[in-house]
Amino acid sequence: MGASSSRALARLGLPGQPRSTWLGVAALGLAAVALGTVAWRRARPRRRRRLQQVGTVSKVWIYPIKSCKGVVVTETECTAMGLRCGKVRDRFWMVIKEDGHMITARQEPRLVLVSITLENNYLTLMAPDMDQMILPIKLPSSNKVYDCRLFGLDIKGRDCGDEVAQWFTNYLKTQPYRLVQFDTNMKGRTTKKLYPSEGYLQNYEVSSHLISEAKWSQAWLDTWDELLIGDVEMKKVLSCPRCVLTTVDPDTGIIDRKEPLETLKSYRLCDPSVKNIYQASPLFGMYFSVEKIGRLRVGDPVYRMVD
Repeated sequence: MGASSSRALARLGLPGQPRSTWLGVAALGLAAVALGTVAWRRARPRRRRRLQQVGTVSKVWIYPIKSCKGVVVTETECTAMGLRCGKVRDRFWMVIKEDGHMITARQEPRLVLVSITLENNYLTLMAPDMDQMILPIKLPSSNKVYDCRLFGLDIKGRDCGDEVAQWFTNYLKTQPYRLVQFDTNMKGRTTKKLYPSEGYLQNYEVSSHLISEAKWSQAWLDTWDELLIGDVEMKKVLSCPRCVLTTVDPDTGIIDRKEPLETLKSYRLCDPSVKNIYQASPLFGMYFSVEKIGRLRVGDPVYRMVD
């Protein structure tokens, strides 16, 4: 594999050389404003299963604002509404246009240069050539609630105020933007709406995203149906189809629309039998629902649960 392909794959969180199996756990999600983390709504009977250690958690990320930099944490709580670290939840914030349509790094690649620090009841936002912005986590209930549009679905978002809206507008310099926050009382999007023809997915509201750091062991992750990490039990939902967002360089905020997608397409396309789900997108990583909520930490062993 060439150097450019290796650098491209590194954007997905992979090291340059193979290692024994370590996993990165990234919240792809949250209820409505994002892609999701955790919730299997149907109660299932418990059964005794054998545990087989298949890896160790090496890193955990949460992404408070969709398309902005992730925050590395040492532990996180898996809740019914996604990953949570203290009072900060994964992807509970999203940049929108004034008409409510979401904006991600697909349209504004420089969003990936916005870094976030978590402190007490505030988020601190930083970006190149910008003064830092202090954003309270708790918003007044009197703030306007926007009708938002996320991947063709209707959701809600509470406006975070004029100051942070102007901050994003001044930084991106293309048109006026707002920042909205999802509220736990708002309705989230479900896989039933994302994949209406796939009946087996329709009970899932959100899901966690796992990747293996070892290139050669990625195929193993595809076959792990149920996992135990810390006291969190997870069940495989579907593979993660990768999009053009992966071609945004996280260090420069420049999108090239080619790598790592071109490299992944050479060996990570889906089986023809499930092409109706994944189309022509290459697959990398796996979505897991959370059947038993709890906490997971860096260093926790990852067990495959087998009958």
